Amino acid sequence: MMNSTQQLFSEIENTIQTLKPETISDERKTVLQPLADFIKSKVNDQQAIRLNFICTHNSRRSHLSQVWAQTIARYFNINNVFCYSGGTEATALYPMVADTLRASGFKIETLSEGNNPIYAIKYAANAHPVIGFSKKFAADFNPKSEFAAIMTCSQADGACPFIAGAEKRIPITFEDPKAFDNTPQQAEKYKERSLQIATELLYIFSQINS
Repeated sequence: MMNSTQQLFSEIENTIQTLKPETISDERKTVLQPLADFIKSKVNDQQAIRLNFICTHNSRRSHLSQVWAQTIARYFNINNVFCYSGGTEATALYPMVADTLRASGFKIETLSEGNNPIYAIKYAANAHPVIGFSKKFAADFNPKSEFAAIMTCSQADGACPFIAGAEKRIPITFEDPKAFDNTPQQAEKYKERSLQIATELLYIFSQINS
């Protein structure tokens, strides 16, 4: 059981409990397994677990992955997990990503406005928020060594065959919800992608203490 001081916001916990990792295909589980193995090895060695989720613009999939990974690590009471995100270039966290996370129960405060706003994204009352803004994957805000680089888009995966300082480079790519921007399906497709990412991370972290 989770310590009461560490509990996720109830709406987020409810969202997680609706996820169905058993629906993930065996083929996809093979893609996810290297990240589960990396986390498990760090837990077994009692080492910090640093995960840097990387896509092209650090605007959508990498942020959804970062936020859900940090949250689900807390859900399973797996400590010493530090999640980051970055891009091959910096743009901005797309506003629909923040809206999608709010709809799943995250509490989000805008710390600064401008071309690249900075958000504080909270998943639990007593947890440090995830600081969400767009940055390059090698930015000073991110770790320089002893981390796994998780490539969340095929473009970044192809463009960055080598990530300096990464212990392991793991491609886990997702379709870009950007394809539905400014369409009637936008909110639905962002939710679909967010919940896919959450489901797959739930599967990954569920294996750690099993």
